[in-house]
Amino acid sequence: MDPRQIPLRDLHLPDPVGWWPLAPGWWVLLALVVIGAALLLRHAIRSRTVAVARRRALRELGRLTADYEARRDAVAFSSRLSQLLRRTMLAYAPRHEVAGLTGEDWLAWLDRDFDEPVFANDTGRKLLELPYRRPDDEVTALELVDLVSAVRRRLATPVRRAR
Repeated sequence: MDPRQIPLRDLHLPDPVGWWPLAPGWWVLLALVVIGAALLLRHAIRSRTVAVARRRALRELGRLTADYEARRDAVAFSSRLSQLLRRTMLAYAPRHEVAGLTGEDWLAWLDRDFDEPVFANDTGRKLLELPYRRPDDEVTALELVDLVSAVRRRLATPVRRAR
């Protein structure tokens, strides 16, 4: 038989596999990437918000300290210090954790991220006592230096999530 007479045709390759529509596995992977990106964005925004609150609070603490050095009013200074600490902690932590705390509970909450208590000892107790003293009571500079140091440490330390 003559090979030219055999009815042969060229090989036909199948059409290449298209990339669209995506297989279900790719949709799942795409959804995971979008969710991961959203969580990272949320974390970055929250971290930035806390960092801004921290910087503002530390600047305000510097202003309060300078104002105290000019006026020497320890009662007003300690009251403003307490207000600053409360406002900043409300920015750091959920409102339901912080807003209702007073007295010993407030001091314990302020100490929760530290290895040793700072506010539950004498230094922190001044935060509760100084705003209610009579304006003409004598307050030593050392008492206020310790208190400002403790407040600065609390403002600079990030608040961890409740356990």
